[in-house]
Amino acid sequence: MSAAEESSLSLAEWLVLCLVCEQPRHGFALARLLGYEGDIGRVWRVPKPVVYRGLQRLELLGLVATAARQLSSQGPVRSLIDATGPGRAAASDWLRRPVGHTRDVRSELLVKLALLDRTGMDPQPLLQAQREQLAPVADGLHERLDAAAGFERTLALWRYETVCATVRFLDVLCGTGSG
Repeated sequence: MSAAEESSLSLAEWLVLCLVCEQPRHGFALARLLGYEGDIGRVWRVPKPVVYRGLQRLELLGLVATAARQLSSQGPVRSLIDATGPGRAAASDWLRRPVGHTRDVRSELLVKLALLDRTGMDPQPLLQAQREQLAPVADGLHERLDAAAGFERTLALWRYETVCATVRFLDVLCGTGSG
């Protein structure tokens, strides 16, 4: 998978891929996990049509493939989808990579932590990498506060406080902060 294709995956597509990496699943099971009451849907909900579109796109990219077909008394034959080797490698890399932009921390970092927990993987490397990425951002925003005025100051203060809160959250999860 090329870097351009990988960066073009949506959060919903990453979630579908990671869940299929856990075990082969059919679209309906994925939609349940990503629905309002689902384990991952509690953090980030993905509507059923988006799950099915995501499966189609992941298959086109060669990241998932149909592993088997299951008869169902509740509807049409279900396709059991499994991750391919490149799909597993891409998902593993994505789970370890810190979130690129602070605005995505609430969604992407939390779902990564939920997925890591589901698989029993240690979240510490991700937490530490995320903290290392955000600490300089907080420092840079703090420096901009004094020079900013009007709404620019309001925006800089919002971003600064949000990043600082996230760094404190990461410190607590890493065991280096109070909480």
